[in-house]
Amino acid sequence: MAFEELRGALTGRVLLPGDAGFDGAARPWALTVTQPVAAVVQAANAEDVAAVVAYARRAGVPVVAQPTGHGASGGIKDAILLRTGRLDSVHIDAERRVARVGAGANWGQVQAAAAAHGLTGLAGSNPVVGVTGYTLGGGLSWFGRKYGWASDAVRAFEIVDPTGSPARVTAANDPELFWALRGGGGDFAVVTALEFDLFPAPALYGGRVLWPGNRTRAVFEAFQEITASAPDELSVWFHRLQFPDAPPMVALDAAYLGDAAAGRALLARLDAIEDPIADTRGVLPVASLGDITAEPTDPSPSVSRAELLTDLGDAVLKTLVDEPVSPLVDIQIRHLGGALAQARPEGGARGPVTEPYLLYALGLGLPHRTAAVKARNVEVVDAISGHISGLKPYTFLTPDESAAAAFDEATLTRLRAIKRARDTQSVIRANYPVSG
Repeated sequence: MAFEELRGALTGRVLLPGDAGFDGAARPWALTVTQPVAAVVQAANAEDVAAVVAYARRAGVPVVAQPTGHGASGGIKDAILLRTGRLDSVHIDAERRVARVGAGANWGQVQAAAAAHGLTGLAGSNPVVGVTGYTLGGGLSWFGRKYGWASDAVRAFEIVDPTGSPARVTAANDPELFWALRGGGGDFAVVTALEFDLFPAPALYGGRVLWPGNRTRAVFEAFQEITASAPDELSVWFHRLQFPDAPPMVALDAAYLGDAAAGRALLARLDAIEDPIADTRGVLPVASLGDITAEPTDPSPSVSRAELLTDLGDAVLKTLVDEPVSPLVDIQIRHLGGALAQARPEGGARGPVTEPYLLYALGLGLPHRTAAVKARNVEVVDAISGHISGLKPYTFLTPDESAAAAFDEATLTRLRAIKRARDTQSVIRANYPVSG
């Protein structure tokens, strides 16, 4: 069956190079990444997904599933890019505290639906990020310190396996694949839907406080003090910001899963820092979780680097707090710990992360800035090399890294064994395949 014949087998669309709309359909959310794919399929339903995978297996062509392309790596030359964005159903079972969502649903949709019942998913900072890719890679939530990785909240996956057959995967009926899908990435099957636990969210307090750059030391000291004794319900992120043609600024973002009075008390240390430019702290609807950081929700060009920090020692202080930010636009430190660091016997491939902090450095991926941003990222990491573990969350990998950077040797070996046993022809390919 040729690609042209595949068109007649699907309800959705098949776009080939030269077709109107192909370039836009192949473009990921991260505009600095190019995807030289052989075809783009915009699936209309799970049956389309099964037909595409079955065809790919016969034709010897790999399939890469992307609802949005937030985690695109660019390493998918001559593959079929399977867009699952139309599979965006969201159903909330409030009594059981369970959500069932299609592969194309994003966190904004889930949070809006869950909030109506006083519930929350383990969402991240950006509402347009897809639930499926985020969860397959582990999923670092604002509420992760309280409830752990989003992947460990999954109860079931609905998939199409590498033969093109649909299946439902749970801990009871396929424990090995269930383990791999919870944090091991999308290298094992195409997920068409998933079910996961929701959590009580009767109250949420959070927001951002922003100061001029000359308050950086004071804000960082407050960040250290707050995170040293923070309850698991509180997550705090430190930012140094340097936007083009703007003065340097510093910010703290916070989300507290509790009432406003307790949240204000936990963050009272910030009130002693003079000259705030803005303070958005307040009672926050769960559906508005993305307002804390107000990250871009349209595709954008960016270059990033992430590392797990073992401590905030003198070299970290000098490099991340005292040295200029430019040509980066954001040097961010997220507080981890809590449930994220706890081993769970029934947990998935993500496993615990014992490092207490995550560094995330971001710059603009514009033609005249990209080289300098990449070089600065390397300089930063080299300067603090004694304070980083070398591992990192899967969903923070960048196009020049491999899945091996996200897992210890034992976990990676187990994941690769599952891949070899389940997908002998390497039909399914993740953005960052565990098979290397």
